[in-house]
Parts: sequence; C-alpha cells; structure tokens
Amino acid sequence: MTDLNPEDAKLVTLARSVRARNGAAEGAAVRDLDGRTYNASTVALPSLKLTALQAAVAAAVSSGAEGLEAAVVVTEASDADAESLAAVRDLTSSAPVFLADASGELRKQL
Repeated sequence: MTDLNPEDAKLVTLARSVRARNGAAEGAAVRDLDGRTYNASTVALPSLKLTALQAAVAAAVSSGAEGLEAAVVVTEASDADAESLAAVRDLTSSAPVFLADASGELRKQL
C-alpha cells in the first residue's frame, strides 16, 4: 500500500477487514466528501445480489452522502465489474477506485 495516501490506505484496511470477517468474495470501502467511511462485503441472497462496492455505495447514499472522494475493492478478480464502477460514477465521476488483493497490495487504479 505504499502508493496510497494514509486515508486511502485506511479504506484498504476496512475493505480487507469486512471481506475477511464475512468470508466474502469481495470487500469494499468508500469515503464520502465529508470524510466518513462506509464498508461492505458482497451480498448474495436469493432475492438480493450486490457487489461489495455497490453495497458500500448504497450504505453511503442511505446515510446522506452526496459524493465520494475515493473507493477501494479488495478482490482476487483482475478487475472491478462495470456495475460496481457505475455505482461510484453515479455519485462522482472523478473519484479514484483502487483495486487491491487480499493482502492489501494495490494492483491498479480504475
């Protein structure tokens, strides 16, 4: 995580923690324009399916966030899916989305 500022590194830590705690395929965390953070893991219910990033964005929006400063997805996948990125872009077109592996190693910025 050497390429990240401390606030973005905190998002990686939150995303890794929620992923590990829930045994989920993905963990995500976002920071809103007021500096508040929200994290979530993949939701896979028979009647509701959300990626971790969609769930984190939903938590931020339901708490009144009007935009995002940054987002992180921790996953073993090589890229974030289009629906996850669209959820972030619905709030803020320019927020960086970082992709990290389970160890917290930054793989790319989207």
